[in-house]
Amino acid sequence: MSTRHDHGSVVAESAMIIALLTLLCGTVLQLGVIVHTKNTMIDAASAGARYAALADRNLTDGQQRTEALLNSSIPNAHSASITIRRDPSGELITVTVTHQVPLLGFITGPIPLSATAQAYELTPQ
Repeated sequence: MSTRHDHGSVVAESAMIIALLTLLCGTVLQLGVIVHTKNTMIDAASAGARYAALADRNLTDGQQRTEALLNSSIPNAHSASITIRRDPSGELITVTVTHQVPLLGFITGPIPLSATAQAYELTPQ
């Protein structure tokens, strides 16, 4: 049994619940985009390090491989910074990819996100 003061309250409560659920779903989707970007950066850095460690490849080849994988996987990857170096002993190759965290969809914000991978070169130069 409803009173005169309860009329229309269901509509208002539904609108508030729908807005809250929409915000919650959007947040979960955005977290998924951030995790996808981080995993893609880790994978690209690992593949670039392994590629540079091959006997017939060099550091430039590894950097180009990393760039190609990033550009084919995430939007705005052209703004990513890729550094690749060989340690002084010549056995370890390190690739670091730095990009910004996507804040709204794939639109990047000011927060840096970094991924580093290493590979051993079995035939040192």
